[in-house]
Amino acid sequence: MTQRPSAVTFWQAVGTRFLPFADAASRELPLLRLLRLALFQVSVGLAAVLLNGTLNRVLIVELDTPTWIVALMIGIPLLIAPFRALIGYRSDTHRSVLGWRRVPYIWFGTLGQFGGLAIMPFALILITRPDTFAPGVTAACLSFLLTGAGMHVTQTAGLALATDIAPDDKRPRVVALLYVMLLIGMTLAAFTIGNLLIDFTATKLVQVIQGAAVLTMALNIVALWKQEARNTAITMSTVSAPSFSEIWGSFTAQKNTNRLLLAIGLGAMAFAMQDALLEPYGGEILSLSVGSTTALTGAWAIGALIAFAYSGKRLTASADPLRLAGLGAVAGIAAFLMTIFAGPLMSVSLLFAGATVIGFGVGLFSVGTMIAAMGLAQSNNAGLALGAWGAVQASCTGLGIALGGLIRDGITYVALAEAMGTTLAVQATGYGAVYGLEIALLLATMVVLGPVIGAGRESAEIERKGFGLNEFPT
Repeated sequence: MTQRPSAVTFWQAVGTRFLPFADAASRELPLLRLLRLALFQVSVGLAAVLLNGTLNRVLIVELDTPTWIVALMIGIPLLIAPFRALIGYRSDTHRSVLGWRRVPYIWFGTLGQFGGLAIMPFALILITRPDTFAPGVTAACLSFLLTGAGMHVTQTAGLALATDIAPDDKRPRVVALLYVMLLIGMTLAAFTIGNLLIDFTATKLVQVIQGAAVLTMALNIVALWKQEARNTAITMSTVSAPSFSEIWGSFTAQKNTNRLLLAIGLGAMAFAMQDALLEPYGGEILSLSVGSTTALTGAWAIGALIAFAYSGKRLTASADPLRLAGLGAVAGIAAFLMTIFAGPLMSVSLLFAGATVIGFGVGLFSVGTMIAAMGLAQSNNAGLALGAWGAVQASCTGLGIALGGLIRDGITYVALAEAMGTTLAVQATGYGAVYGLEIALLLATMVVLGPVIGAGRESAEIERKGFGLNEFPT
């Protein structure tokens, strides 16, 4: 007589089959410890929403700060991004008598996040007064730089720590979980901050930023507590590692590498030019509240999560990652068209749909190009390949954000002076010009990607293992 499976066996199977990333846990890294470690991604998501969402809207609409200044502020933290590969390399080879490699970097990154958020309210107060506007802008730039640098250092060392303590067979799923936690943190932060600032006042904004600073410190301390074992044998080793220039030379010498990096840069710039404009667009053109425009960032994050799930399904079925990237570019074109028409139609739902599809396009493009970069990686430069992906993407993102603000202000000034005619003498003209340029850049991205689609089949080994973002440089 065949024994029927027990209820315990059934629910155990349900847990690993249906619970997201339940199979990422292992004996060496239990699920509770893994989720606790992932809290540093929540703090990074919280800071990202404040910098790229809430504060840029408040500075432009409520504080009447020129858009190009705000765009430069948001772009400042991304100046650190090209050095993420170097930060990871330094944490790999960090010499410490205490036996820690990752802890010092995560700790000082956390202090940077906390310090930047702590001085930010005082910088905003200075900006509101004409006689202290210049010192206020300087202090605001410093706060954005500290917060952004702390985010990059914390995230780079935190992902490296996750790969250190996770077993080899679980590592891709662990890092994938950390990436999803970043998006979840952004979503929760966007909707929470939005609800807190429904009835906007300067005092409430100061309280939100100060609360974010304290929460950042608490989350990262809990995440870091007893995660990295002390090992002086590693941190005091005298064995020399290959030089950075040697590994970089072997990577860029590969076929299609430069074309892929160009496509990554164009696509990243195309998606990023609206980063500092989407919420002000909702505030100025559709008269949305601070809480409502902050929710646009949450809609963007939801779209990215959907893209992540869709990419997982397609890549597990051995889809070409660059085709996914191309699909992301197509989605971006549709999203920017929706955003443009949301203004004249005065459609809030169309704007939120556009924000969601922008997140979906960014998710597909980022994951597709990242997997293609993994396919180019050799046995001795996998980290560098992903570091190059992250550096190019982040650098072009910062450039795109800055250019978006400058172009919007310039076109708006010309339009309001009726140099383009009375029909275009409205605030929406500057925003529409930026969104149109983003569509053109996405078309150029598709042209550059075309010849290398199908050439990324060397990543088939990655695809056969299923979708996992090994050492994902978010």
